[in-house]
This record gives sequence, structure tokens and C-alpha cells, in this order.
Amino acid sequence: MKCPYCGYEESKVVDSRPTDEGERIRRRRECLKCKERFTTYEVIESFPIIVVKKDKSRQAFDRNKLMNGILKACEGCQISLDTLEHAVDQIEASLQNSLDREVPSAKIGELVMEQLKAIDDVAYVRYASVYRQFRDINTFMEELSKLIDDKKK
Repeated sequence: MKCPYCGYEESKVVDSRPTDEGERIRRRRECLKCKERFTTYEVIESFPIIVVKKDKSRQAFDRNKLMNGILKACEGCQISLDTLEHAVDQIEASLQNSLDREVPSAKIGELVMEQLKAIDDVAYVRYASVYRQFRDINTFMEELSKLIDDKKK
């Protein structure tokens, strides 16, 4: 970090504290040459995630849209909103941590199903039935059989 007073590029951190609900860190620095103090802010760099839909159209990732889809699958289930928020946080973190800026909607669907499978079987099957577009009772039963087999392990 370059000193705003003398331009020297070496400094030491004197104090650090979080600001803005932990979204940024305020750092007090001291220049190792002129001993002047100055403040810097450190922010996590986040890139917009673009969702590539089945028809190849693109749109910005929308956390609220994801949450609404999960809520719909969980209607009538005894799942706390905190649990669902945590699941959405996990999905969003997974997307942010991947180096891909464009993510196929299929990948997001798989991440949702992974989270729901761990949370609630009924919500998982509801989401899977819409996501995988079950055409008949046989495909539905195949998914249920997989779920039952996984539970036995």
C-alpha cells in the first residue's frame, strides 16, 4: 500500500476492525519511512454471476429468485427460514468461489437439490420433480428409489 504522504510502498498495519456488518475491514496503517498514519479499507471483490438458461439466454444471478424457488419447494414443511437462508448462502458462496462468471442454470439446480436433499426429503422431491421435469410416474419413482437407497447408506 503506497503512503499518501511520501509515496513509500511499505507500511505496517497498526489497527484493524470490521465495518458495515463485516463486509469491509478498516485498517490504520503507518508508513515505515515517514511514520505518518493513514486509513485503508479492504473489501472482498465480488463479480456478478451470469446465469445461462436452457434457451442460452443470459441474466444476472438473482438471490431472491433462488430463495423463492426453494421456498416454494418447502411449503408445508417444518423448515426454519434461517436454514433456508443458510442453504442459499452456501449455494451463492459456491457460485462466487468458482472461477466461472457464467454459470448454467443446470448447475444451480443441482446445487439446490444437493442442499434440499440434506434438509428435507419432501422439499427435495418437490424441487426435483419440477427441475427434472418428471414426465411420468416411473421417473418419479426412480428418483424416490434413489433417495431411499441413499438414506439406507
